[in-house]
Amino acid sequence: MTGLRQMIGVICAVGAFGMGFHPVAMADVVTFSNVTVIDGTGAAPMSDMTVVVRDGRFEAVIPSALAPDVEGREIDGRGKYLIPGLMDLHIHLRGGTRITPDGLREEDIRRDYGIQALHSYLYSGVTSVYDAGNLPEYIFGLREEERAGTLVAPRIFATGGIVTAPGSHGSGPGSTDVESWPEAREALDLHIAREPDVLKLTYEERGWGSRPMIPRLDPELMQRIVEYYNAHGIRTTVHASGELRHREAVFAGVDTLAHPVIQGPVSDGYVQLMAAKRIPMVTTLTIGESYSRLVDDPGHLDQPLYRATYSAEEIDELRTGQREEWARSPWTQWMKIMTPIAQENVRRVHDAGGILVLGSDQTIGPAAHREMELLADAGIAPLDIIRIATLNGAIFLGLESELGSITEGKLADAVLLSADPTEDIDNAKRIELVMKEGDIIDTDALQLAGTPESRPH
Repeated sequence: MTGLRQMIGVICAVGAFGMGFHPVAMADVVTFSNVTVIDGTGAAPMSDMTVVVRDGRFEAVIPSALAPDVEGREIDGRGKYLIPGLMDLHIHLRGGTRITPDGLREEDIRRDYGIQALHSYLYSGVTSVYDAGNLPEYIFGLREEERAGTLVAPRIFATGGIVTAPGSHGSGPGSTDVESWPEAREALDLHIAREPDVLKLTYEERGWGSRPMIPRLDPELMQRIVEYYNAHGIRTTVHASGELRHREAVFAGVDTLAHPVIQGPVSDGYVQLMAAKRIPMVTTLTIGESYSRLVDDPGHLDQPLYRATYSAEEIDELRTGQREEWARSPWTQWMKIMTPIAQENVRRVHDAGGILVLGSDQTIGPAAHREMELLADAGIAPLDIIRIATLNGAIFLGLESELGSITEGKLADAVLLSADPTEDIDNAKRIELVMKEGDIIDTDALQLAGTPESRPH
């Protein structure tokens, strides 16, 4: 598979980033002893287990009573919980250059902003992210560095520029705008040459809602594009926010959905369709809820993950200017009404057997934890949420044989917690250690915008 398959097996971040920067603690073998394993498959937690990591993969997951002598570095897991590395499979990494309609750059790419955001994901236990639309030269450059081992970051999957109709949702700088087939193939070939991990299309009018005078991708053209990318080994996802557009995209052959239905309650038939097709759908509840949350509850910015992610100046601006702006916005009120509807929609799909995938549609690590909280508020059990945030993400990417669960032979992405997340999903924030591909992240060395708390490493 273009891009994705080439990434698997690349060892992360073995060199320095910047002058003297070494934020991974290298060890050939790491052994977690007497730990409770929550493997990400949805299976019940397994207590008193030993997990052996060798050469970046899980080599053994066995009862501690049966474990051989400890090799390498031993981590005492008594009273602790090991989960797979979390995945946020809908982000838009900040730091890309803004471009005016006439093609002029308004500011240089702020690579430092992007790195701070990427490090906030690692600090929050997120070891894989999918950027669902960004300036290609920016996000693909960071992806190349991460895969080469010169940038410490979560595993980066990226679309680059989205594909859509001219003037439709997402059309603009970096996008590939298409109108007809086979004329679209030349532009699509240029996009494919950048090796996107997933193609993202938008199948909606600019903004949200049914507005027939605004261009939208033709569904027959969308089907042609999906077939073309699949023929190149590339999976597809589509931005749509209403039931009708979801149905049309599903029957056009898209592999995944980038958002839930948020424009109204879904029908019973839609729920059964999602259960029958088992098309992974990313939850993205946080992005809409974030407006009213800041207005109604700015105290969440005092949580340790947010204090580590944002600088004091950013927090002050969020509490004052940004909060005042959003308090005046009708969009804030609309999303406050629609988010509970979207929560009920995703719960119904989940209960019917559909595949939910965690994604925040934001650009900071703590947003993944807020997404899990909103799923819990929707009535989804914490054990199921852990699968949604791990193995289901690997299914979205088509990489479930390599990622997403604590299973022998898979890449060793893991988070060690000091409290049981199956009792309360908020305990997923009680992070003691983050591991990506067998390397323990030295969180003290991460370039975070705020003030992180020290952790063992």
